[in-house]
Amino acid sequence: MEKYKEVALLIRDLGHVVAFTGAGISVDAGIPAFRGGQGLWEKYDPMEYAHINSFSRNPAKVWTMLREMAQVIFEAKPSPAHLALSELEHLGFLDAVITQNVDGLHQIAGNSNVIEYHGNHRRLICPRCSAKIPFSEDLAVISPFPTCDHCGEPLKPDVVLFGEQIPFSEAARASEAARGCRILMIIGTSGVVYPAAELPYTAHSCGAKVVEINVSPTPFTSSICDYFLEGSASDILPRVMQYLSG
Repeated sequence: MEKYKEVALLIRDLGHVVAFTGAGISVDAGIPAFRGGQGLWEKYDPMEYAHINSFSRNPAKVWTMLREMAQVIFEAKPSPAHLALSELEHLGFLDAVITQNVDGLHQIAGNSNVIEYHGNHRRLICPRCSAKIPFSEDLAVISPFPTCDHCGEPLKPDVVLFGEQIPFSEAARASEAARGCRILMIIGTSGVVYPAAELPYTAHSCGAKVVEINVSPTPFTSSICDYFLEGSASDILPRVMQYLSG
């Protein structure tokens, strides 16, 4: 508990927090991590179902996975950790959230400056003409897949599939946020997915304090972290907030 108080005091003293979030923050929201016993990659080979070349060759096959993923995301609600980050922004301490997640839960929880490093599954995009529309449950049930009203091409969720580049605008925003923060909070990410995993090292090299909240140590823990809070973000973040707002 002493560490929670120390982190709260650090936030109060320095401000300008950026949260860097991964799949772990959404597990308590009902979205299993991609890796692990309940993960999508145990059921679907990512190179077969989540590569842009696979989508180009056989969108109907890829949509069997995308449809299942959409159902999980549509049913999810923000976790206590999401809500704590929203409160941290409303108190004036959190400048931005950089998320590797595609579930849109940070925005639903109330965060306004969310940098979506890997896109958002709640939008659809046309790979040909770049038209974007909201992804609704009605569209998810269209067989074999929804198509673009402008050019008739198969739509895909506006997420970065394997073989696609991180959107330049989001990568630039994320880099700027990492360089400018005074505290970087790593929450629920394994630290093995690049180029996103470079961002905490960028923040550290620019002088930021690094706080990690994870259920187990990661490559960040022993290399750049000033504080490591081990456990669920949905348990830890609300406790930190109690010290901050108390």
